[in-house]
Amino acid sequence: MTRMAKLDRLLSLVHALSESAEGLTLDDMAEAVGVNRRTAERMRDVIALHFDLDEQADGARKRFRILGSLRRVYTRPTPEELAALQAEADARLIEDSPRAALLASLLAKVKGALDDREKRRLDPDLELLARANRKMVAAGPAAEADPATLTTIQHAILAGACVEFDYAREDGEPQWRRVIPYGVAFGPLTYLVGKLPPRDGKPELDPVLFRLDRMLDVRLSDTPGCAPDDFDLDAWLSQSFGVWRDGTHEVTLRILPHATPRARAWRFHRSQTVEPLEDGSLRIRFAAGGLREMAEHLFTWAGDLVIEEPGALKAAMRERLELANGLVAARR
Repeated sequence: MTRMAKLDRLLSLVHALSESAEGLTLDDMAEAVGVNRRTAERMRDVIALHFDLDEQADGARKRFRILGSLRRVYTRPTPEELAALQAEADARLIEDSPRAALLASLLAKVKGALDDREKRRLDPDLELLARANRKMVAAGPAAEADPATLTTIQHAILAGACVEFDYAREDGEPQWRRVIPYGVAFGPLTYLVGKLPPRDGKPELDPVLFRLDRMLDVRLSDTPGCAPDDFDLDAWLSQSFGVWRDGTHEVTLRILPHATPRARAWRFHRSQTVEPLEDGSLRIRFAAGGLREMAEHLFTWAGDLVIEEPGALKAAMRERLELANGLVAARR
């Protein structure tokens, strides 16, 4: 028998087991695909490894059938997939992310779609993997954003409408804003990428970032507004090193030879290029804004790299160092 013939018979048996309401005995299986009983047993064992094969006693015989539709076999989540979703939902909850509620709801829906047999099969593995997959909580901003704010923004994007809200600022009273929602940027903090609607006689402004945790009384506006069809959120975000935007700077860094293994496994910016040099060092180039954030990040590479360009980044680094020295002196 050729391999193709064996595969054809195996697939034929899969379909027979899935279409049978009462189930098939081993003799029925052997007759259905034209093999002997022993071969039918081996085929059944292979099928049981990949499908939810139900076994029912029928007197002295046993009947087998595949539960559910064949499509469900390929859409049923694995313990590893559910554990990954569980870990992501738990991590977002720790971060007070507005996506925490959405991920928890999705996880509940996925679990709720499982039947009792699937739940019993998955629960032991899921419990073990969920305990073994956790997120490391690093130092960083901790600001809770209302999940309803994210929901309202997403509804506005779908409706092609502006959002209105009062924006709390550190240096004064909240100010009313009407913004065209361009997208949402997730990270340690969550931001609305939005643009103020154009006004007659005034130049059009670029999109800016609004922290969701500072947006109060968020609501859909009656004013239409949506991002241009050619707006690329990924491209827009890549123009900055982090959050701050102060123009675009051509950055050149030289990684010293002893630190090149670390640098090769590091991403400074999504647009970076890496050039090996004859002395064993690396030259990293990228274009982005946000010099303060760059300087603060590059401080962690002290002794491992040299800032070659631009001069403004060198000045930003000197400023951060002077402020740090002043803080240390003040505490003494």
